[in-house]
Amino acid sequence: MTTQKERILEYLKTHDGITPLQALDLFGCMRLGARIADLKAEGHKIETTMISVKKEDGRAKQYACYHLEES
Repeated sequence: MTTQKERILEYLKTHDGITPLQALDLFGCMRLGARIADLKAEGHKIETTMISVKKEDGRAKQYACYHLEES
């Protein structure tokens, strides 16, 4: 059986990026940042883009989107 970390890496290789909500939905991963840190520690080059969304009440919400860097 593959680990969450392995599944996330494979997803990153075949998609433009992954957000915490996608990781939770696809892999049951509640700590995507920790898995990304594990992958970075193994030498994978992953960049983080912060995305801001304005909510209906005017407040802004931010979340991370992680991408594999181009080789």
